[in-house]
Amino acid sequence: MDEAALDALIDTGTAMFGIQMKPEWRQAVRMHLAFSLERAASVMQADVSDHLDPAPVFRA
Repeated sequence: MDEAALDALIDTGTAMFGIQMKPEWRQAVRMHLAFSLERAASVMQADVSDHLDPAPVFRA
C-alpha cells in the first residue's frame, strides 16, 4: 500500500475515533500500519477450511 493510501486510512481512523495526532507521529504510525496490514494479509492467505474442528474450550 502506498503512502497516500496509508495516510488516507490514518486520517479516516483518527477522525472517526476523534484522535488528535501530532504531525511528528505520522511517519511512525504509517510504518506500524503498513507492518500490521502486511501481517494481516499473510494471515488471510492461510488456508483454514471449514472442515477443521475448533479447539476445545477448557474451563476451570
